[in-house]
Amino acid sequence: MHVRHLQVADFRSWERADLDLEPGPSVLVGRNGQGKTNLVEAVGYVATLSSHRVAADAPLVRHGAQRAIVRLAVVNDDRELTVELEITPGKANRARVNRGAVGRPRDVLGILRTVLFAPEDLALVRGDPGERRRFLDDLLVQRAPRYAGVRADYDKVLRQRNALLKSAAANRRARRADPEALSTLDVWDGHLAAHGAQLLAARLDLVAALRPRVAEAYAGVAPESAPARIAYRAGVGLPSGYGDDMPADLAVVSDALLTAMAERRDAELERGVSLVGPHRDELELALGDLPAKGYASHGESWSFALALRLGSYELLRAEGSEPVLILDDVFAELDRARRERLAETALAAEQVIVTAAVAEDVPEELDGARYRVADGEVQRVR
Repeated sequence: MHVRHLQVADFRSWERADLDLEPGPSVLVGRNGQGKTNLVEAVGYVATLSSHRVAADAPLVRHGAQRAIVRLAVVNDDRELTVELEITPGKANRARVNRGAVGRPRDVLGILRTVLFAPEDLALVRGDPGERRRFLDDLLVQRAPRYAGVRADYDKVLRQRNALLKSAAANRRARRADPEALSTLDVWDGHLAAHGAQLLAARLDLVAALRPRVAEAYAGVAPESAPARIAYRAGVGLPSGYGDDMPADLAVVSDALLTAMAERRDAELERGVSLVGPHRDELELALGDLPAKGYASHGESWSFALALRLGSYELLRAEGSEPVLILDDVFAELDRARRERLAETALAAEQVIVTAAVAEDVPEELDGARYRVADGEVQRVR
């Protein structure tokens, strides 16, 4: 799989950019602020319908413009598809494939797979649990695009249930009885358990598949460090072995969610918020017996973040079409050993897109097509 052509209009800082790409390494070189990261962000957006830098779509549209357009030509097994996304803040985004409209933007998921490693990935180790949940869900969608719908349905149910809990909490504080609200809450408990079980079970299976690949990747980039471990910590009681050797069963997970919601009902009514579900879970990262967050050094944190991305790449590669590897301004942050390990993986990729402020930061092994990004233009120079 590779991207043959990238075109953007009014995306981030770019009024317009056209870029022909080819298999193998492509290196975009430009000073900070020239827009090279914006270009690879556009590629990643088509693969995941999300940005690795911001949570909302509004910052993706150039200041003063009404909407942004991203268009990619993607080649997979000698078949080329053109994907176009129209990003309009405050309105529903639109998508086209080969110039034909599709029902929903998420229908394009799966046409392109990417794994993007960027400086922001330090937050996977040092940031809040939400960063790690997002990492899992983005990878889950790339692995099986139907989970974009599962995640959207879960988020919708969660918003509705939280609104009901907030109202019920206000009534409780005002000492107003509202039996109808409580019976309605039972209905939403069932919806949350049904959608949450799908998401939770998929995360458990994903972590089980990812675990050995992350451990191997970390051992390769930090051989002198304690071994890296990842584990999924659910906020509900599950049988021993779930998320490890035992595939998750939807009925068992759903029952566990319903039981936990019943147990936390008073606390949820008191606080007016859902305290049970995948939105409260954690992907635990550890080095030996110690949690990585708070104990890992700067170099170990970088190594763990890199291992998560390399493990993701190897997992997607083993299960289907090889993803495009995107390395956004990371070589300057890595020492020699980590550079060599990352370059080794990148060389094996069908296509790798690299950005760098200084050409010398990029290992010689990745010396392929070279592009200059400056003054609102991107030009191939080699």
